Amino acid sequence: MLSTNRLHIDGRRHTLLPATTLEANRAEVLLVQADGQERRTALALALTGRMKPSTGTVVLGHNDSMASLRRSSAIIDAPDVNAPEYHLTVKSLASEDLALVPTKFRERTRPTEWLVTHGFRDILDNWIDELAPARLLHLQLELALADRDVDLLVVDSPDRHTADVDAWLPLLEQAAAGELGLGPHIAAGSQPRQLLVVGVVGRLPDRWEGPAIVAGNANSADSVEDSGGVVSSVAASGRREAASGRSSETSEGGTTPPTEPAAPTDEAPPGDLPGPAPSDPAPTSTDPSSPDVSSTNPSSTNPSSTATLADEAAEESK
Repeated sequence: MLSTNRLHIDGRRHTLLPATTLEANRAEVLLVQADGQERRTALALALTGRMKPSTGTVVLGHNDSMASLRRSSAIIDAPDVNAPEYHLTVKSLASEDLALVPTKFRERTRPTEWLVTHGFRDILDNWIDELAPARLLHLQLELALADRDVDLLVVDSPDRHTADVDAWLPLLEQAAAGELGLGPHIAAGSQPRQLLVVGVVGRLPDRWEGPAIVAGNANSADSVEDSGGVVSSVAASGRREAASGRSSETSEGGTTPPTEPAAPTDEAPPGDLPGPAPSDPAPTSTDPSSPDVSSTNPSSTNPSSTATLADEAAEESK
């Protein structure tokens, strides 16, 4: 199993890879989505022991040695690292890659024979830029598996060459299942060479149902955990307050809950209740010389006195 714990890489001016935690198992393909080619290549280099992380760990099996990780892994098609140059021929590419295999074997110095025996006779004289994406990736996988010590394959951005998922995903699945890297020297009936395969991609395929993560998932997990703790704390506080309110309302013999203040009314206290509603006051005269009849309280006078005052006012106005 390949595992990383908060793998983080600092760049010169910015973070190349945010903290990432992953696990990849033998005989299965793990897809890792990462934004930007620099981030994808940095992750691929770190997973194969070719770039030292700033913090965090990478462990293959039970061995955390970077040298052992480099010997047991291969990085495939990383731009500006080991992606095939388009000006090369297929035969030249095979000759270069086979010469880098640390162990000696018969076809190591015979690239043409190796290509023929591994099913690439039809493209012997082709240029690299003439190959279809699926054919070029198949060739690179087979060349990497010429090293019998390789247990881990990390493919850098296989989706950058084509939008067709079928051009690269089935090849990764075949490599994980041990269906690639066989060659004529593999005895019939031998155990398949199952591998750890990681594909670092710019976008996860829509139909993919296998294991997958997003680069920087360790930081995202921390954020979710922190925000979840705050929400839980607030919710718990709210539940305690609600429970306290309900207990004060229903407790017997306790303090009586405060009542809402009564709405203000126009009613006077019982001792100051007014008498019968007064009738409409008599119309007042606009003449300044007439007395202010409207200021007289009708409830304190009788009807006869009110009529007398009205007559006197009428005579004065004449």
